[in-house]
Amino acid sequence: MTKRNKIIYWVATLWLALGMVSTGIVQLIKMKEEVAMFTHLGYPIYLLTILAIWKFLGVIAVLVPKFPLLKEWAYAGFFFAMSGAIFSHIAVGDGTKEFFGPTLLLILTMISWYFRPADRKIISVNFNK
Repeated sequence: MTKRNKIIYWVATLWLALGMVSTGIVQLIKMKEEVAMFTHLGYPIYLLTILAIWKFLGVIAVLVPKFPLLKEWAYAGFFFAMSGAIFSHIAVGDGTKEFFGPTLLLILTMISWYFRPADRKIISVNFNK
């Protein structure tokens, strides 16, 4: 892995972790604005706690060395949560401002996943040789 790619990976991953932890905290403490947004989107409030816990666990999975399969699941979870947030805002007719955050986190998820080091990837075995 080149030094450039390592820097891209860690910058994207640390910003992703910060974004997921900060939004997870807002969801866990059920800030008034977050509750209002979830109500506006038509989701039950208990989903805030579930998403927050998943975000915290996903950040741990992505940052801790080893466990490449768990990392894949965490990245997939981040991708599904953020793309779901974007489409939810679009579905209710929200403007660009409302889905900027999820879009940024989605992009950081893809960058972090793409530039992750080899020891954080699942190694596939081709048995057809």
